[in-house]
Amino acid sequence: MTDTQTAPEVLKVTNVSKRFGGLQALSGVGITIRKGQVFGLIGPNGAGKTTFFNVITGLYTPDSGTFELGGKPYQPTAVHEVAKTGIARTFQNIRLFGEMTALENVMVGRHVRTGSGILGAILRTPSFLREEAEIRDRAQELLDYVGIGNMSQLRARTLSYGDQRRLEIARALATDPHLIALDEPAAGMNGTEKVVLRELIDRIRNDGRTILLIEHDVKLVMGLCDRVTVLDYGKQIVEGTPAEVQRNEQVIEAYLGAGHAAH
Repeated sequence: MTDTQTAPEVLKVTNVSKRFGGLQALSGVGITIRKGQVFGLIGPNGAGKTTFFNVITGLYTPDSGTFELGGKPYQPTAVHEVAKTGIARTFQNIRLFGEMTALENVMVGRHVRTGSGILGAILRTPSFLREEAEIRDRAQELLDYVGIGNMSQLRARTLSYGDQRRLEIARALATDPHLIALDEPAAGMNGTEKVVLRELIDRIRNDGRTILLIEHDVKLVMGLCDRVTVLDYGKQIVEGTPAEVQRNEQVIEAYLGAGHAAH
């Protein structure tokens, strides 16, 4: 982990609230993520983590709040619009195109940044064919980057669970995001797969990317993140370094349990 507290702001979210009927899922939540950080979002089940994540990435529309990406306002109204703005996300439940190859899945992600349009695709113009070749090459580079380059021609559904997670991250990276948002990436992984995942997230961060991480695996979060925010019942109870968060009495009571406090 590096000192990123003086780095430029990538994402600034202020005073976000969201209600579902009688349930106040979020109440005045805000975070600031700086360039090159891995920023963790944790809390017990029902704390509002996924709701907040879904608001930031355009899956839910907030009742209130302001949003800035790279210092410019954006409105999280739809996932594809947020992707164009520069936030790419993965999902807790893997959402790949199972019958498409690994390479084709990453190419789909890359099309967010292309310009030929439908007419070029229909007419197969020289510019379209050139762009398509560039997309294919970039998709293969990203598969190599996440460690599954030799699986490019396999159908996504035939990959192991851990490799599907890595494929989803490659597809997110294909959009050239300012921020990559990972929703429970270690969920369902065995110990070996988690080690590989941690190495990949470290690599992405070391290459200058910025990451927002929701994760139940407290050990993984505390080992990876520069900053951590803890939610409970839709409210922020603390934000700080992993060491500060682990020492916080409210966190110990609400989530970590006393056994984690000394680690």
